[in-house]
Amino acid sequence: MNLALSMPVSFRLNGRDQVIDVVPDMRLSDILREEIGLAASKIGCGIGRCGACMLLMNGQAVNGCLVMAWQLQGAEITSPEGLHDLETATIVMAALTEENAFQCGYCAPGFVMALTALFIANPQAAEPEILTALEGNICRCTGYHSIIRGALNAADRLRAARSVEGIGDHQS
Repeated sequence: MNLALSMPVSFRLNGRDQVIDVVPDMRLSDILREEIGLAASKIGCGIGRCGACMLLMNGQAVNGCLVMAWQLQGAEITSPEGLHDLETATIVMAALTEENAFQCGYCAPGFVMALTALFIANPQAAEPEILTALEGNICRCTGYHSIIRGALNAADRLRAARSVEGIGDHQS
């Protein structure tokens, strides 16, 4: 890295303040892996088409390979490592696990991120919205049937939990 061209970037990651010096065009996915040491978000295609690097940025699902350092200033980022702090995500993960949604697991963080963002934004999401939210995620192992079953299971679990317990995560 050429330090003469680097800039300080300040953002929140998984609820903790971060300030790092990076070049403005460094990808968020690379920042997480190379500068911060978080590797759950995967680098797949590198052009925003596979979903393996999916993260939450200000409550929205984004591809980490398409977000540059200069865009991070003041942002709230949740990586897969921070999902356990979100009630919605823990329910999504449990439902996907129950349905044996993944084989190798490489794509799992991206699918969980996409579903978590969907259910936080739209707690009543049904199959059409689920399918739309997952369009940018590729799985090379499962054929998607188990993932869709897991997503529908998550939707049912979240509706039940919200009606009984009133749980829910809120967007920033």
